[in-house]
Order: sequence, then structure tokens, then C-alpha cells
Amino acid sequence: MAEESRLRAVVTLAQGMAAARTPQESWRAAALGASHALGGSFAALSVWEREMGRLRVLVNVGERAPDEEEFPRSESYPVHQFPEITEFLHERWANGGEPDAWVETVDGGPAKGSPEDRAGYCHRRVAALRRRGRGCCVIAPIVLHGRAWGELYVARPLGAPVFGRSDADFATVLAAVVAAGLAQMKRLEEAERLAFTDALTGLANRRAVDARLDEAVERHRKDGAVVSLVVCDLNGLKQVNDTLGHAAGDRLLERFGSVLSLCGAMLPDALAARLGGDEFCLIAVGPSTAEVVRAAEELCRRARELELGEGVACGIATTEEPVGPVTSARRLFRLADAAQYRAKAGRTAGPVVAGVEGPQDPVLRLADAPPPEGGGERRALRGRDLPPPGADGPLGDLRPGVVQPTHDSDEFKL
Repeated sequence: MAEESRLRAVVTLAQGMAAARTPQESWRAAALGASHALGGSFAALSVWEREMGRLRVLVNVGERAPDEEEFPRSESYPVHQFPEITEFLHERWANGGEPDAWVETVDGGPAKGSPEDRAGYCHRRVAALRRRGRGCCVIAPIVLHGRAWGELYVARPLGAPVFGRSDADFATVLAAVVAAGLAQMKRLEEAERLAFTDALTGLANRRAVDARLDEAVERHRKDGAVVSLVVCDLNGLKQVNDTLGHAAGDRLLERFGSVLSLCGAMLPDALAARLGGDEFCLIAVGPSTAEVVRAAEELCRRARELELGEGVACGIATTEEPVGPVTSARRLFRLADAAQYRAKAGRTAGPVVAGVEGPQDPVLRLADAPPPEGGGERRALRGRDLPPPGADGPLGDLRPGVVQPTHDSDEFKL
């Protein structure tokens, strides 16, 4: 019956991790499942950060001490204080041993089944047990992709039965199950990252933009947060592709993507993205119009200095300007796209901001004008017949002629 109970506990742990939607949920499911399986009162999952030389605690569950948070922000321990991390968990295992779990007890002596030569450095674990009112603990190394990843820690209170060799062996099995769950979560995270990342530039893609902008607009509706959208059209990409080849065009896109990322960093938590083809954008929530304009001006300046291309046309729509109600991402996109269209048509060196000229701002009239019958949103802005300068109508102050869509301008529709 004991074996059957442990098998059920393993299955429960695996199912809990499989059902997790975030890394935090996965860590918590791993610690709770291991604690339940081993009859512990407390459990923790920690990762070995080699580059920082520390063991960082990811989650604490169960009967936590006053100084233990469930998802600690800064609980970590220098590896040199716990030599078993590098010696027992890694070096001995790498030299042909197995990544077995071991037991520590509050009395400080080597527990049954522990290596005798560990007695000299077990004092910090023992001190932690005493300080937090625990009687014993079992520590199991977690091995991921052939390397020591971290540890699973399960403790029992004072007066409870001390973990034995069979518990340590079972903890080793549980650690292997946790490792499999962590690997699966990493695969899911990577798949999600790829789904929301532009393969060429490494920036966010249109799917990520849609999700972020919907969230931003909802926040604006609830608490009035300033939401700004910067839409950029990289000038000269078609000419580069036609004269120097698509490899050169890809290099231009990559270089501009790096510039966009750099300038986006001027705005806290801004999202830099490639919408498709030669079109990019920035989404900022919180910064003022002035801050967004400064970042966009820097973007335009740096784009002009790129070896290839002909700079960038940049349009800005922000809820801080008098642009009318912004109740949807679609509305903000139309405004930013119209501003970018005006910047491109007028060959302006810097960004154009929607709404700065008041209710009669030609950008607003362009954004609010109904699209031609059967036309897509972006084609409606890019392919519209423009009257000559001085003519009556909402676009009379823009250059004459017809601005045709670029070769990739209607890869996506709003």
C-alpha cells in the first residue's frame, strides 16, 4: 500500500505541474506535490545560478517562517556557504555517481544514509532548521539536461519522524519528476516566445502588439493611464532589396530593429515590435507625450544615420492629446497610422503627433474618414487619392498624387 500511495503522489505531482500555466504555478505545484508525497510540513524549490554563484529560492510552500515569502524576491544563498551544491550535487555525480538526495537533522549529525564526510559542512543547514523550528529535511538535486539545475527541499517539524533512507530515495524520484515538469514548462515558454517574436529582428511581433495594446487600452479606460503608440515605416527598404538584394534588406531591418529597441528603452516598459514588412511600432503606457516624442525624435535621428535606407516615417497617437475617445486598439492604430502617413507624405524629419492641431488636425480627419468601399484599414490610409496642395478637403495640406501601398504594407489589416 505504501508503494501504491507513493505512486499516486508522483502522478499527482506530475499532473499539478502539467496543469500549470506559468513558471510560478509550476514551481508551486512541484513544491506542494513533493511536500505532500514525503509527508513534509514545508517545501522549497531553488535554482543554482552559476553566473551569480548563488542558490536562489523560487518558491516556499507550507508552514513558512516569518522571514519566508511564498515567491521570495531576494532570498538566495552564496554557493560557497553550501559546498554540497558544487561538490556533492555536481562533482561527485559527474564523476560517475548518482544525484542522490540526502537528509539533514536538527541535531547536526549525519543522518542515516548520508555520506560520512559531509559532517564538516552540514552546520548551515542545521542552523537553518533550528532557526525555523524544523526537525529534519531532505534535499534532492534537480538535474535538467544533464546538469545540476537546483534542489528540491522538504522539511518536517520538530517531533515528527526523521526522514530515512527510503525517503531520500523517494525524494530523488520526485526530483526527477520535477525536472521533467520544468523541462516541459521551458519548452512551452520557448514555444510561446517564438509565437510572440519576430524571427528576423527578435522584437515582438504583431500578435504580441495586439495583446499588449488591448491590455493598455483597457487600463486607459479603467484608470486613465496614458497610452501611446508610435508607428514607424522604414523608408527605402524596397530600393535596398531591388538594388542590393534581400540579404541587405534583412540587414537593414535588423539594424533598425536594434535602433528601435535602444530608443524604446528610453520609455519604461515600452514594447518594441515589428508589425510586418517595413513597419515597426512602440507601445508605451505611462510616459507623457513629451517623453514619447523625445524617444521618437531620437529614433528618427538614428534611423537617418543608418548606412542603408532613407530614414523612417514616424507617427504617434497618444491618449494624452485631444484625439477623441480611445476605446479600442483599432482607434489608436488608425490615429498613429494616419500620423505616420502624414509624416511620410510630407517627408518630415521627425515624428508627427495626432491631435496637436486641435479638432481640425488633418491627421484626425484622415483617421476618421471612412475607408473606400471594400478597402482594408491600412490600405484606406495608404492608397487614398490625395488632392493637390491648397485644395479643399481634409488632406489638402499634404503632397499631391497617389501614395500607393508599399510592397508589404497590407500584410496585415486592422
